[in-house]
Amino acid sequence: MKNIFRLFKTLRGFVVAAIMAVTLFVFLGVTLAASILYENIFTRQAQQTSESIADHTFSLMFEIMSQGWTREELEHFISTTKAAYENSPFEFEIYRSDKVSALYGVINQRDADTHVQQLFTGSDAKVIENASHTRRLFPLKAEQTCLSCHTNASIGDALGVIEIIEDKRLISDEIRRGHLLLFIICGILTLIVSLIIANKVAKRINLSMDHLRTRLESVNTVTDFKHLDISDVDFYFEEFNNTFSHIRILTERLKDVAVDKDILEFEIRLLSKFIITSEVVKDWRDFIKDLLIDINSIITAHTLVTIFQIEEEGYELEVFWHHDVCKKTQSDFEAVVSKQLASSHHYQKDCPILKIVHHIARPSSAKDSDKLTLGIHEIELQTKSLLLETPKIGGVVGIGVQSEMARDPIRHIVIDSILTTLLNLVGSVKAIYKYTKDLEYYATRDPLTDLHNQRMFHELLGYEVGRSQRHHQEFSLLMLDLDNFKHVNDRYGHSFGDQFLHSFARVLALAVRPGDFVSRYGGDEFTIILPETSEEQAHSVAQRIASSLETLVLTAPDGSKVRGTTSIGIAIYPRHAADPRDLFVVADNMMYKAKREGKNQIAIPNEDEMAEVFKAVGEKNLMVLNALEEKRIVPYFQPILDVESKQVKIHELLMRIDLGDRIVSAVEFIDIAESIGVVHKMDYLLIEKAFEQMNEQAYDGMLFINLSPKSLIIGEFISRVRQLALEFSIHPSRIVFELTERETVSNMALLEKFVQDLKLEGFNFAIDDFGSGFSSFHYIKHFPIDVIKIEGDFVRNMLTDTTDLAFVKSIVTLAQGLNIKTVAEFVEDEQIMEAIRAMGIDYGQGYYIGKPSPKLVKQVDI
Repeated sequence: MKNIFRLFKTLRGFVVAAIMAVTLFVFLGVTLAASILYENIFTRQAQQTSESIADHTFSLMFEIMSQGWTREELEHFISTTKAAYENSPFEFEIYRSDKVSALYGVINQRDADTHVQQLFTGSDAKVIENASHTRRLFPLKAEQTCLSCHTNASIGDALGVIEIIEDKRLISDEIRRGHLLLFIICGILTLIVSLIIANKVAKRINLSMDHLRTRLESVNTVTDFKHLDISDVDFYFEEFNNTFSHIRILTERLKDVAVDKDILEFEIRLLSKFIITSEVVKDWRDFIKDLLIDINSIITAHTLVTIFQIEEEGYELEVFWHHDVCKKTQSDFEAVVSKQLASSHHYQKDCPILKIVHHIARPSSAKDSDKLTLGIHEIELQTKSLLLETPKIGGVVGIGVQSEMARDPIRHIVIDSILTTLLNLVGSVKAIYKYTKDLEYYATRDPLTDLHNQRMFHELLGYEVGRSQRHHQEFSLLMLDLDNFKHVNDRYGHSFGDQFLHSFARVLALAVRPGDFVSRYGGDEFTIILPETSEEQAHSVAQRIASSLETLVLTAPDGSKVRGTTSIGIAIYPRHAADPRDLFVVADNMMYKAKREGKNQIAIPNEDEMAEVFKAVGEKNLMVLNALEEKRIVPYFQPILDVESKQVKIHELLMRIDLGDRIVSAVEFIDIAESIGVVHKMDYLLIEKAFEQMNEQAYDGMLFINLSPKSLIIGEFISRVRQLALEFSIHPSRIVFELTERETVSNMALLEKFVQDLKLEGFNFAIDDFGSGFSSFHYIKHFPIDVIKIEGDFVRNMLTDTTDLAFVKSIVTLAQGLNIKTVAEFVEDEQIMEAIRAMGIDYGQGYYIGKPSPKLVKQVDI
């Protein structure tokens, strides 16, 4: 049944069915009309025949009766007449009236029924119809001449009735057989004719469809589609052609909007590469080369150009060629690009093009004369060159592709969108590349003095202890502190103080050997590791430093001359200590001894002093343990200001020890607490007291909690902090944990898991001192960071140091791109406050805003 239904849905089947249906309808209509007409004619003819038979029979009977006949003759006449109609559809019968029977007796006849009796009583001839027969009755009425024999009758009396019965079944069966035969013959002829017509129509249309199909099958790409021509396809029938004309119009429209599958696949493949990874950052130029090779898989693109603005100095262009080109082509290309840049209204006329660097994606070993040569007209940039009004991340201000895309607007749009994405990608990669290069450097260096930093110092000290132990050698450690440096800072300002520190660092670098390690430990403290150095040699180096410092004279902003002195402590490995931490403690204590003895001194411990040093260390250990047991850990809160609203919405939680007569800062005991493994317990107690105070003061702001990674990876930390938050009705979103770099990232995977678990609880995270070391970038990559606290040294010096300013700008741009809030540390005066507001930094923290306090302040006066 489904196959039959499917057949009728074909053109051939539809034409055959339509012709057959129309023919059948016409045939049945004509047959019905002919049958009705024929039956009418047949009825009239039968009636006339019946009347003729009756008249003829009456005439014969009248003629015979006029001559007189016997009963036998009458019966013979009747039987003969009946016999004459035996093989015809007519049946004949004569009925004698009672008057005739009275005179001449009864004859052999059928009994007269009601209809016959009615004619004897005076009714006229009548016809009785049923389904199979037609019965006609004719009265034989007496005339004048009949009365001579029928003396008991009167004129007009019915002397007899002639009955003629016609059997219609014989004729109707014959008619039906004839109609059926005719229908079969006509149906066969109609089917043959309809098949011939349908085949001719279908063949004509199929030829056109095959012609169209052949052309469509040749379309495999959008390029083939755009060369498709179906204007000469003719379906012969005007209706089909009119309908197909709309398809032609639609095809022409589609040519303008169709996108090649290769283009889309290319775009998807390319966009999947737009993920910044360490490999992309490290080899970003190779990334651009590979990108150019990919672009050439769908279009011919000779070059890709990146345009960077280097600070305010000028522009730097890097041209990436798909194939190696001759020197003249490179020179012509530089001229064309320079002209196009100069014509842009975004181009800063006072910023020259500093350099143009060429890179080759597919280098060639051919001679210059055999390399690709392009004319000036072939070098024109045929896609948009994105020259932006202001530099974006990494200083990128423009990007463009030189290709043959202008002839294909759709490809132009796709590549254009890729360029837009690429602009941000290249800018970000360039910025991260520059930033990571700086981070790689400043991960080991102090940005102000260019000396090794504190972290590098501890690594080098541990390394030197191990090396000296293996080789059974001595080495010396010097701890130096500038005398009265706070007075210099306060009197002449931080800018001059930084200049003084930088000059002192140069003195140290010049006073030691190339293999010695000079570090800035922090603030105005410095360390020097002197490998393979005895006590006498170390003392000699210290004296040389002190003598060199005497010649250092700087002119202050007010014109006065400023000199500096230093207090130096010395410790010798392994005489004074065999452990790196203990060795540092000895040198640090000797440095403070030199200060106590009047400053500008050199101190080396003797045996009695060594006992005092370790006794002092033991006392600090005892102080920490007692403070923990007696719950003398107290919270201090430093306000953090919303730069725009000038409201205090955040406080940073700081740890102090209350000894009764004085408050001990965390700087004096945090290292001890970490070394003896109780810092996490101190953190718990600190958080509990801070939450309690927040609850008592109805403080509704946020709290930054500075924890070391060691505290975060303690197994019970999450449950303890969650329980404390519930106990004091503090929503986790109001708590921000600060990740610092006091620990290395060797336990990064474990740390990441605990940070994610805390994040699921609703807590937030910040990176403290962002930019001070390379780990900061690892944190922002691996952890869901909400806030970045910018390293205070960058903020404090950014108004006088362009490098620090660039660092701060880069960090702010990076944070804004990642939708991360920023906090500027070391905001110490109004100028810095205004500067961070202009940069778009969200919050400020520093002594200008407020110092740490045992109370949560809600408003500060600025």
